[in-house]
Amino acid sequence: MEDTQIIELYFQRSESAISETDHKYGAYCNTIAYNILQNSEDSEECQNDTYLKLWNTIPPTRPSNFKAFIGKITRNLALNIYEKHKAQKRGAGSVELALDELEECIPDASASIPSEDSVVTECLNSFLKSLPTQHRNIFIRRYFYMASVTEIANFFQMNESTVRVSLKRTRDKLKVFFEKEEIYL
Repeated sequence: MEDTQIIELYFQRSESAISETDHKYGAYCNTIAYNILQNSEDSEECQNDTYLKLWNTIPPTRPSNFKAFIGKITRNLALNIYEKHKAQKRGAGSVELALDELEECIPDASASIPSEDSVVTECLNSFLKSLPTQHRNIFIRRYFYMASVTEIANFFQMNESTVRVSLKRTRDKLKVFFEKEEIYL
């Protein structure tokens, strides 16, 4: 079923919208959640929470890119669960490592005014568009989908060290880009 048809089912408040979403995007949502949570039960809970959030968000929202919309919801919910577990002294691992890696990109804001989320989002999107496709995809897989370096290397049929170097160089470029744009977080 096409995304527009699934969205229309949500607008009609048809319960088949959930089953059609699960059929088409269930594995996608589960992969995102599992990459962050590293736990099947939590991933399944996150996936179900995603469907509930979709049900409560559509209508009135009519997403133009349904897959990205679902992915963002799943990722945000999984990160919330991850933070909850982290606060309970559970669940350290690759997500924490990925987030620590990103801290390198953040310019020192000791004497600066913090940037607004919309400005940061705009600049980050601009930066990502400026990257060669493969570097952009590696970066997104690591820091949006929280895939491990090993998973990325296997996906792109690359050496793990090549992936690490690509990520490091991209983070360095991002830091310079943020500094140039005067983005302080």
